[in-house]
Amino acid sequence: MSHQLEKVKELIQLRQQARLGGGERRIESQHKKGKYTARERIALLLDEGSFEEFDMFVQHRSSNFGIEEETYLGDGVVTGYGTIDGRLVYVYAQDFTVFGGSLSETVSLKICKVMDQAMKMGAPVIGINDSGGARIQEGINALAGYAEIFQRNVLASGVIPQISGIFGPCAGGSVYSPALTDFNIMTKGTSYMFLTGPKVVKSVLGEDVSQEQLGGASIHASKSGVAHFATDSEEEGLMLIRKLLGFMPQNCLEEAPLLACKDPFDRLEDSLNDIIPDQPNKAYDMYEVIGAIVDNGEFLEVHKDYAANIIVGFTRFNGISVGLVANQPKVLAGVLDSNSSRKAARFIRFCDAFNIPIVTLVDVPGFLPGTQQEYGGVILHGAKLLYAYGEATVPKVTVTLRKSYGGAYCVMSSKHLRGDINYAWPSAEIAVMGPAGAIEVLFGKEMAASSDPVAFAAEKESEYKEKFANPYNAAKYGYIDDVIEPRNTRFRIIRALQQLATKKLTNPPKKHDNLPL
Repeated sequence: MSHQLEKVKELIQLRQQARLGGGERRIESQHKKGKYTARERIALLLDEGSFEEFDMFVQHRSSNFGIEEETYLGDGVVTGYGTIDGRLVYVYAQDFTVFGGSLSETVSLKICKVMDQAMKMGAPVIGINDSGGARIQEGINALAGYAEIFQRNVLASGVIPQISGIFGPCAGGSVYSPALTDFNIMTKGTSYMFLTGPKVVKSVLGEDVSQEQLGGASIHASKSGVAHFATDSEEEGLMLIRKLLGFMPQNCLEEAPLLACKDPFDRLEDSLNDIIPDQPNKAYDMYEVIGAIVDNGEFLEVHKDYAANIIVGFTRFNGISVGLVANQPKVLAGVLDSNSSRKAARFIRFCDAFNIPIVTLVDVPGFLPGTQQEYGGVILHGAKLLYAYGEATVPKVTVTLRKSYGGAYCVMSSKHLRGDINYAWPSAEIAVMGPAGAIEVLFGKEMAASSDPVAFAAEKESEYKEKFANPYNAAKYGYIDDVIEPRNTRFRIIRALQQLATKKLTNPPKKHDNLPL
C-alpha cells in the first residue's frame, strides 16, 4: 500500500472514531434514556445528505484534575451546516456522550465559529442543547466560553433567526443562550432548564423539588413561558424546527418564502356571520375564527399553553407568511394581563425584525384589574405590547370582532399605533368602557336618586349602546377603514396584505430604543 493510501486510511479511521463521540457504551446509555445522539439529531433535522461538519478533530486543551488523560475527537459538540427544505442553516448539537456534553473552551470555540459563519452568510442558526453545564476542570475558561456564545446571541438577535432545541439537561449559565434566542423547544420527560438545581434549592431554601417540577418542559411551557413549545418526542421537536423555519426569511434583509396556495383567496365563510353570541358576556372560540380564515385552516401556534387569553402563531394568507395575534374570549374573557402582554410583545417584535406582516384579531374587554396585576407591573408589561405594535414597521392589518375597550383598544394595533388597515365587524363595540361601567360613572348619582334604578340604568345603557357599542362611531373619524361582513374576512385581509406588500416605513435613527422592560 502506498504511503498516500495509508494516510487516507488513517483519515477514514479517525473520522469513524470521531463519529462515535464518547464511544459505543455511552451511545447505548443515551439511547436507553430515550434520547438520540448529537449526530442522529442533526441527521433528522437536516435534509438528507446535506450536513457538512466543521472541527471534527478538535480536542480539549485542559490538564487539570487528570482530564488530560481522557480526550475525544470533536470534544463534546458537533457543528457544521446543511439545508432545511433546500435552504442553508448552521447547526450545533451538544454531545452528551463526551464528558456529559459539558462546555469546554474548545466546545465554545466550535460553537462561536458556526455562529460567526451564520452571521456572515445571513442564515439561521439552530442550537441543540444536551449538556451537564460548564466543564469544571476548565474553570474560568468554560465560563468565558459561555459568555462568548451569549455575546454572539445578542449581536445575532434580529439579524438571523436563532432557534434552540433543549433535548436534555440545560442548567446554570447555559440556560442564557436559549433564553436569548428567538424560539425554545423542549421535550417532555427528557429535558429540563433551571439556573439552580434541586440540591441547591434544598440547601438554600429547604424546599424539596424534583428536576421535572423545577424546570421540566411542561412547567416552562405553561408557567414561566421560557419554552415556546413542549413536544412529546425529539422527532416531533426536530420536525417542528423545520416547520417553524418555513415561515421565516433567512435573515432580516429578506422576505419569508411565498408558497403556492390552493385555498381560494375569496373563499366565503358563512359561519362567521353568526359566530358572535347575542349576549356580550358569552364566550366563543377564537380558534374557530382563525381556522376559518387562514390558508387550509393551518396555524402553527407559539406559546400555546402559556397566557392562553392571547393567541399568537404563524400562518399563511394566500401563501403569504404572517404572524397572527388574537385575543381569546374563552380564557379570562380575552382580557389582557402581564403575561399575555409579554407573550404577544415578544412575538410581534420577532415578526417585525424579520419582515413578517402582523394580522391582529381583536376582542378585548380591557386589562385585568387587581392588586396582583398592579404589583406585578401590569402597566409596564402592557406598555411592552403597546411599544411592540407602535415600533413595528411591517404591514399591520387589524380586525375588531367584538369588544375593544379603553386602553386595550389603543394597545391592540389601533390606527393610532400606525395600524395600516383597520377593519371591524358590524358586531364591534369600540368605546372607553362597557355600557354598565360607563353608566355607573356617568349617572351614578341620578341612578341612586331614581325611584326605579334598574329601569333608569337599562334606559341609559340602551342609549349608550346606540351611541358607542358599534363600529360606526370609530369609522366616522376614520379610525376604522371599513366595516366588513364577517364572512368576507379572509378575502379582505388578503387584499390588504397584497396592497401593503410594497410598504416602506422607517423609525427615527437612534442607537437603540429603551422599551419598558
